[in-house]
Amino acid sequence: MLKAAIIDMYDGTPNLGMASIFRVFNEQFPDIEYEVYDIRGKQEVPSMQYDIYISTGGPGHPLEGNEAWEDEYYKLLDDIWYHNQKSDSKKFVFFICHSFQIACDHFGVGKITQRPQDSFGIFRVAKTEAGRTDRLFASLPDPFYAADFRSYQVIDADVVRLQELGIQILAQEYHKNHDFPHLALMAVRFSDTIYGVQFHPEAYPEGMLEYFQQESRKKVIIEQFGRAAYEEMIFHTKDPIKVSLTNKKVLPGFLEYATRSLTCTPITAR
Repeated sequence: MLKAAIIDMYDGTPNLGMASIFRVFNEQFPDIEYEVYDIRGKQEVPSMQYDIYISTGGPGHPLEGNEAWEDEYYKLLDDIWYHNQKSDSKKFVFFICHSFQIACDHFGVGKITQRPQDSFGIFRVAKTEAGRTDRLFASLPDPFYAADFRSYQVIDADVVRLQELGIQILAQEYHKNHDFPHLALMAVRFSDTIYGVQFHPEAYPEGMLEYFQQESRKKVIIEQFGRAAYEEMIFHTKDPIKVSLTNKKVLPGFLEYATRSLTCTPITAR
């Protein structure tokens, strides 16, 4: 049986992400055994015994307050990277949001900055030329829609570093989303078996509607972002071909690709 480690970056903050990731495993990949590591709350870092690693989103600055666990986390990333360079039996890694920013900094992909305005809602994401033919993104429209909740961004890609490591940018912010001076990176293929996305591919419409329509959360969102932003998010969430399509294609596509590569008998998303 394949084994996966889910690295929880939420630090005890209430969230929809963890339940959504569990849903993907439990409903579509029940044959993958997974364990959860509370890295920020309990400094739990998984070993190299796993086949697949999912590193989640989370609150706060991606490069601050990590002293208790960052060395071990970075060591894990380096160990996986070097293992994959010399072994035919690969390790698969998927970074989401907060983890994506940390990984981009660690591998030198680009610069981490605070976004001029927090992103909160469902937004268009533009594919790059590499993204249009990538195994996870090729079947999505261009642009596609994704759930994007963040205060920080990855910008100013280091082209020399990308070429050195063979890293490819697969998606970035859609140019009509805003008029900020930079378009943030939204998806990166670090290697053939290591992917990362700025958005939340685990987000699914039913869960988002239930979560964000709770009166307490609705009130906080409207106070912070305004009623128009809240209603726009709900409108897009209800559209059956937006978040739902991204949810069905990206993370399940990665897990299906990983299981197909790691086993003689492919495990197909149910």
